Amino acid sequence: MTTRGNILVADDDAAIRTVLNQALSRVGHDVRVTSNASTLWRWVAAGEGDLVITDVVMPDENAFDMIPRIKKARPDLPVIVMSAQNTFMTAIRASETGAYEYLPKPFDLTELLTIVNRALSEPRRHVPDMRGDEQPDPMPLVGRSAAMQDIYRMLARMMQTDLTVMITGESGTGKELVARALHEYGRRRSGPFVAINMAAIPRDLIESELFGHEKGAFTGAQNRSTGRFEQAEGGTLFLDEIGDMPMEAQTRLLRVLQQGEYTTVGGRTPIRTDVRIVAATNKDLRTLINQGLFREDLFYRLNVVPLRLPALRERAEDVPDLVRHFFKLGEKEGLQPKRISTAGVELMKRYPWPGNVRELENLVRRLAALYPQDEITAEIIETELRTVEASPSMPAAAMLPDDITIGQAVELHLQRYFAGFGTELPPPGLYQRVLAEVEYPLVLASMTATRGNQIKAAELLGLNRNTLRKKIHELGVNVYRASK
Repeated sequence: MTTRGNILVADDDAAIRTVLNQALSRVGHDVRVTSNASTLWRWVAAGEGDLVITDVVMPDENAFDMIPRIKKARPDLPVIVMSAQNTFMTAIRASETGAYEYLPKPFDLTELLTIVNRALSEPRRHVPDMRGDEQPDPMPLVGRSAAMQDIYRMLARMMQTDLTVMITGESGTGKELVARALHEYGRRRSGPFVAINMAAIPRDLIESELFGHEKGAFTGAQNRSTGRFEQAEGGTLFLDEIGDMPMEAQTRLLRVLQQGEYTTVGGRTPIRTDVRIVAATNKDLRTLINQGLFREDLFYRLNVVPLRLPALRERAEDVPDLVRHFFKLGEKEGLQPKRISTAGVELMKRYPWPGNVRELENLVRRLAALYPQDEITAEIIETELRTVEASPSMPAAAMLPDDITIGQAVELHLQRYFAGFGTELPPPGLYQRVLAEVEYPLVLASMTATRGNQIKAAELLGLNRNTLRKKIHELGVNVYRASK
């Protein structure tokens, strides 16, 4: 059932004004349209309208500057903002200024009519203007695709709540980045953000890492140690790779979520806690539940707000924006400005990106570091992508003999690196560039040689196992393929 109302529409695009006027009138609303913010404000100040629909960028004023005045004059008047600037920060500003809803252009008319009906039907609620709070630097959530617009709007709704969020998605899709955005733009922004990766901590130490331990609680516990819950007090605790949490720790975590308190390892006195929990996993937790590896009751406690991040292949139209973003980051780190040819960008958009955004970032950084020319051609992109696809163990490894040593493989890789410069000298910062270029194939070659055994691979490399796990995560090494 449609709740009819008087709707004020402001947009400097005549075609959009016409479409909205016809669509809203057809379902019974009274509509007034204008092309500027000053007329809209005059109508609002005169008490007209039950709902406002406005574009962000207007000829005479930005809607984000006007909405606080509207909310002050008429706190219960819902405002829906539309924008062709479909970025994460647009969605956040819409939420912070008190907009009822944010719609990216081009929008779906059916969705718009649904939102209008909901806004007119719901009891009026005052949303405070959050702009006076200190704001963090813009978070690098990049993309204008429909899939990312859904993520932005969901994040904007969750910012001013303490609801537990479960982020799912393939490795490399940016789960920790989203968790940080929830914290940095949320009501707990003044508190700490503490992250813990369950897959990177020995199973027998996870409870101590989470809850802390008392002196003498176990062999080697010579002093009291604070846990991540205590460190995150008043802020956000990000539980990454939650699917790797042991059952014993799951039981203790469930108690915290149910009762809001915990005890340290070896302690007896319950400690009250006030943290927001954000969890993430690249595994199917329902499958783990069926296998008896994850508690079903804990799943429902964590999965209050499910948020699935799309794989990069599902939002290929975002690749150009991501490439520009990573090149700009490289410039801040001292790398020379680069651009990719139109044909090269098209090749990248068609590539499936099994490592997702992390793989794309690694490639862009490699391109910025290794190629001296200003424009990266399609031929270079094709060579790089073909090299990655040729072998899961290391570039050009398909042509290497089976009994090659890791040292020989690295030597061949270095020869390929220097050959790419012809007679020109390599760029400045040679050591760091060679290290970045060699580290990925070296770790992956070690994992392949040991069939995915991280303990043996760490021994081969002379690394601590936890350090190797960190490297695998940072570099986006495909552990599954290396173990085959």
